[in-house]
Amino acid sequence: MSKPQSILFVCLGNICRSPLSEEIAKHYAHQYGLEIQVDSCGTGDWHVGEAPCADSIKIAQQHGLDISHQKARTITSQDIQDYDLIIALDDNNLRDLKAMGAQNVKKLGRYAHHGEDVPDPYFFDGFEGFEAVYTMIDESVKALFAQELDTTI
Repeated sequence: MSKPQSILFVCLGNICRSPLSEEIAKHYAHQYGLEIQVDSCGTGDWHVGEAPCADSIKIAQQHGLDISHQKARTITSQDIQDYDLIIALDDNNLRDLKAMGAQNVKKLGRYAHHGEDVPDPYFFDGFEGFEAVYTMIDESVKALFAQELDTTI
């Protein structure tokens, strides 16, 4: 596969993990002058139109990123056709995306963290989980860029 020109990050509700993934990827793409389209969405429709959860906004701000402008949306069949690389945040999302016919889907944890799921911090008790998830996403996005885009970050 040639280098992807577009990446879509997918989690369950598009209010925690995938918005963080999107903004982290956009940050690195901008920092290194990469021309790549990055977006995020969810497999579920519970939060469509909502901003990311308050703790995701807070952890992003603590790392100099702003995700407060994002609005949750659900993946579409057009997304599956349009994006060169679709990144699932966990095994459930990976399975759902494959069931939708996505051929170009990989799990974010495969790039770092030995293929582990990026856990959903929305269900964690307290804020500490958001820092751990942010770090896991950041490390995995760096590894994704290195492996898929031949970029060292």
